[in-house]
Amino acid sequence: MRADRLVSLVLLLRQRGRLTADTLARELEVSTRTVLRDIEALSAAGVPVYAERGRHGGFVLSPGFRTELTGLNHDEALALLAAGSGRGEQVFGLGSALASAMRKVVDALPEGHRATASDAAQRILVEPETDLLSRRPVTEEVAGAVMAEVRRAVLAGHKLRIHYAATGQAPRWRTVDPIGLVTVRDRGYLLARRSGADRTYRLSRVLAAEELPEAAERPNRVDLDRIWRERSARFLSDGDHITVLLRVNPARREELLDTVLAVRAEEPDADGRLRLEVTFQDARHAEWALWQLGTDAEALSPQSLRTSLHDRAAALAARYGDSR
Repeated sequence: MRADRLVSLVLLLRQRGRLTADTLARELEVSTRTVLRDIEALSAAGVPVYAERGRHGGFVLSPGFRTELTGLNHDEALALLAAGSGRGEQVFGLGSALASAMRKVVDALPEGHRATASDAAQRILVEPETDLLSRRPVTEEVAGAVMAEVRRAVLAGHKLRIHYAATGQAPRWRTVDPIGLVTVRDRGYLLARRSGADRTYRLSRVLAAEELPEAAERPNRVDLDRIWRERSARFLSDGDHITVLLRVNPARREELLDTVLAVRAEEPDADGRLRLEVTFQDARHAEWALWQLGTDAEALSPQSLRTSLHDRAAALAARYGDSR
């Protein structure tokens, strides 16, 4: 860990020039005292880092100090920098590692490519915190220690104990065989097997985790994309889920899709509206979602949903019918 931090410290000074101990501490997520110890260690190892005194002082490297790697071309570096410009702290607790990797990518470029790739990356924004309607994504928090333990078990192929709070149940410990990690719309999931059965756990509901020394019972190779599709299909066919055929104003399409579990079919209708077949959690969820859209959406089936929406509208009209 310290070796990685020393490399990151050198790269920060290489790319930004003079930096104070406080700034380095914030970037590296350590104390100022740790930064000062690291500076001493670098100097003792022969790295030409020195302090500049005064009001605008800080630590700097001697001009020209670098280790140049030329394996990345401009477009390859730009792709990595653009990918790293998203909310890296949400990538399974790898935010600090991602920031460090991006510094190494920049430093690996030849002198002539470094500035142009960094400037180009500033003109590409991946997954900002809000959309054009100022709606913020729903981000689920996972404790760093929990995420680190889960990640280690998944990558090492070890069994994992998790203290899991399933919906409507008291938290309890379970021992699982982890298969992989998936993130969808800023929500993280652990794909695993438990007692030979497939299980999918939402990471935000894992309250504690412990990597076990025993090897997990799982195949050596895995196709996570295929597994996720299969589990998604099973999820949509289980429980009280309801499939609804509806028509919606195209201007409200995204608002509708934010509430559904899945879109099974979509095509334009004759009058300019969209005809969709979507799945909701249950009938109550479907009624609530379509009520939010008012006359911009119409449920075509099932009839039970049309009836419940009609009765709700009639009750509201009756409440305000004598207000003239």
